[in-house]
Amino acid sequence: MPDALALVATAAGKLTLEGLRLAGRGGTALPGLIALTLDPDFISALAGGLPHGVVCVSGTNGKTTTARMLSDILRSSGWEAIHNRSGSNLDRGVASALLADATWSAEPRGNVGLFEIDEASLPGVVGRLRPRVVVVTNLFRDQMDRYFELDALAKRIGEALAGLPRETTLILNSDDPLVASLALRRDAKTIYFGVDDPSVGGVVPQAISDATRCPRCSSPLHYDRVILAHVGEWSCSNCGLTRPARDVAAAKIVLGPSGSEIVLAGTVGGIFEPLRVPIPGLYNAYNALAAVAAAGALGIGLAEATRALVNFRPAFGRHETVQVKGRTLRLVLVKNPAGFNAAIGALLETGRNPRILAALNDRDADGRDVSWIWDADFEALAPSVEHAVITGVRSRDLALRFKYAGLAEDRMEVVDSSGAAIDRAVALAPEGCEVAVVATYTAMLELRAALARAGMVSPFWED
Repeated sequence: MPDALALVATAAGKLTLEGLRLAGRGGTALPGLIALTLDPDFISALAGGLPHGVVCVSGTNGKTTTARMLSDILRSSGWEAIHNRSGSNLDRGVASALLADATWSAEPRGNVGLFEIDEASLPGVVGRLRPRVVVVTNLFRDQMDRYFELDALAKRIGEALAGLPRETTLILNSDDPLVASLALRRDAKTIYFGVDDPSVGGVVPQAISDATRCPRCSSPLHYDRVILAHVGEWSCSNCGLTRPARDVAAAKIVLGPSGSEIVLAGTVGGIFEPLRVPIPGLYNAYNALAAVAAAGALGIGLAEATRALVNFRPAFGRHETVQVKGRTLRLVLVKNPAGFNAAIGALLETGRNPRILAALNDRDADGRDVSWIWDADFEALAPSVEHAVITGVRSRDLALRFKYAGLAEDRMEVVDSSGAAIDRAVALAPEGCEVAVVATYTAMLELRAALARAGMVSPFWED
């Protein structure tokens, strides 16, 4: 039974949530912030009573999609997940999700917690949640003004995971040496996922790498195959550390313009039908592998998990599609070089000549430093671009980057207003065509808000 302080925090948080809803706002963070201010142990108090425990999903890229995929699997299996579905992934977002699915007496209505956690917040949050399963998708350089050096972040995460109970299962990307090495500090169950198909990857030349040295001995890493940035088949010839064997592996991936099919292998065993992922991109195949691996750690069968993903719908900005005047806008959120390269790969994997609406902001939630665009492989994208409409606070910087990548001036234009940029991109695209909307976080929110004002989408917190 929650203590008196948790009850007071619940009442205050739920009143705030109701007020925000009456005002037409989402309430994805502020109610949780108020509850945590009144009771710093609020998350522990409410999450501790969940019968099936807690799953935490973290990493630089892919955590929102992976968590949503796992949410669909849990729902199809009859579980009732408390999930910060809107993507509010700091501790206040976790607290808000618990508030939304709790009674006024601070009793959770669900039976399992499923929380997407910001990678920089993970070390502080996992100690309070004591999760049953922790998923880490990847670790890339991202928002250096917030997260600092990647090696230091990986060390902090590894130390936090080492302090968890032995019963906690880790789900780690074997192809990312920084992620795979998180298991070095603990002696407990670890499930690895990865891509074994040698025919995929390498669509975009990799001029970036955030992990050139062995996480254990700091010697240079050797790669037999690079898939994205520092993700691939890696090993250290000095100390012998190598890519772990995959428990959930993609033996073959067939990529398509609207999705992919994965032939599964590994210690989980195979199924007769491929795993169908209804959103494009090799990186979304990774997200599906992570979700299936996490489901297995919770005791959900492979066939049941794969069936649940057939009708998966992405979160806002994660290959979400919107129909506008006979054209399809495909919304793709980008925030760092690796993520941008992955998005480029998805656009180029099927030989298309994309029409693009690109938006770059430098607000706090995006990271103030936008120099990362010079590390992303625009040069691989530019020759294939049919036309680009460019907008956002830093639209001129982005237009300059496209220019230096080789995109001709007559194939791009800058439009300052989000709404006008959408109108222009739609007007330039023939009916029936797709426009890829590639934007940083706050720029995506502005573009999506313009679409919401036009009645074409619902506010993201209602999804």
